[in-house]
Amino acid sequence: MFNFISSLWTDQKLRFGSPKARLAAVEELAQQYDEATVEPLIFALKDKSPEVRTTAARALLRYTNTTQAVEPLMVILRDTSPLARAAAAETLGRLGDLRAVPHLVVLLRDADPYVRGIAVRSLNRLGWKPEVAPDRVLQILATGELHQLVAMGPEGVGHLLDALRNGTLNKQLTAAKALARVNDPRVKPAMLAALNRNIPQLRVVALGVLEKQGDPETFDKIKPLMQDTEAAVRLAAVEAASVCGGKRVVPLLLKRLKDPSWEVRQASAKSLGKLRDPSSVDALCQVVQDPDHDVKEAAIVALRELGDARAIQYLVLSLLDQESIVRTAALATLYRINRNWMETGAAHLAIPKIKAALYHDDYWISNAASKLLQQFNVDVASLLNTGAEAKPEMKSGPSPAYALFAELLFDRDRDLRMASAISLGRLGDKSAVTILTTASRDADFTVRKAALSALALLK
Repeated sequence: MFNFISSLWTDQKLRFGSPKARLAAVEELAQQYDEATVEPLIFALKDKSPEVRTTAARALLRYTNTTQAVEPLMVILRDTSPLARAAAAETLGRLGDLRAVPHLVVLLRDADPYVRGIAVRSLNRLGWKPEVAPDRVLQILATGELHQLVAMGPEGVGHLLDALRNGTLNKQLTAAKALARVNDPRVKPAMLAALNRNIPQLRVVALGVLEKQGDPETFDKIKPLMQDTEAAVRLAAVEAASVCGGKRVVPLLLKRLKDPSWEVRQASAKSLGKLRDPSSVDALCQVVQDPDHDVKEAAIVALRELGDARAIQYLVLSLLDQESIVRTAALATLYRINRNWMETGAAHLAIPKIKAALYHDDYWISNAASKLLQQFNVDVASLLNTGAEAKPEMKSGPSPAYALFAELLFDRDRDLRMASAISLGRLGDKSAVTILTTASRDADFTVRKAALSALALLK
């Protein structure tokens, strides 16, 4: 209970105490839920310390039945401290007095985004609905939902362009994305200007808008960004330039096939496939051997679009790839280029390398090489026997089946991992304990269960 003695003591501290003492007094008042504290809290709204004023404004939030604090709080809406303005705005929204509405509307123009956000929230709580376009714009700008400006037509576009030039980073990005939906002649020059901004995310969004517009005149402005220091920008530039540049972009895309970013290489390969320029065949054949399987697949699909027989030798070797998506893409491309590809001279040029793959340490590759050579009617057994005689004697090791299941135990396919774990347990080879222990921590429950069951069999 806020008694008479406490009131006198607090009043003395509020009037004559140090800033620290005054703040402590207001904090003490804030802990009392008593109507008698309202008047000293209102007095504290005039304190010299912004921290005291802010704390007092927040403390008044609890007294929703009082009206005497409304006008003093409306004065605080013009305070020099953003935190004090925000606290007053929030409290006025809670008090529910409609006299505060026009003052809160003015606060939508506040320089501080946090204050603007609180003002919007309080206005919504008071049931305010903007009746004129300028107030509607203020509301949208304060909430940050800039996409709503699109529905306002040319005037809304003007505000979006202003946010793109002068807004916070988040507003610039939001505005740029909203402008992608607008058919307005002012958008293109704004996006071209954004390409020169020192904000990678903004350059990416601007490139996406220009790609959507597909204007060939913008190609010369886009192409320098294909060498941007940011991989995400280079990727967006490759995609935009491919749409806007047509065949002009081919030489630049060929250079991007060696980009450090696999995503840029992949996008470049895809674009070359869509453009179907014969000059890109040789480069794409080299990309078929890229370290990244997604890039390899993109190059193979691009070669399918080009349909050039020069790719056959490289595609045949891709049938030995460790990744099934690469092997599948290569086979489909070979049949698209020539249904009788196995009879071509280019395919037979790959046979020496396929023979060498018979002795690869990876079971998948050696097994694929064996099957492929059989399709070429090559005597695989004699090759293996000759190879065995030429090799030094090797110590006995796990069976071929063990090597197969050990490889499959870490396949992308969950069912293959589970089946491999079960099979390793049935083989009874205790050298599988280590890899099964690793598999027992697999992300998938069924694989973990299968691995634990296999380990139990090996004990």
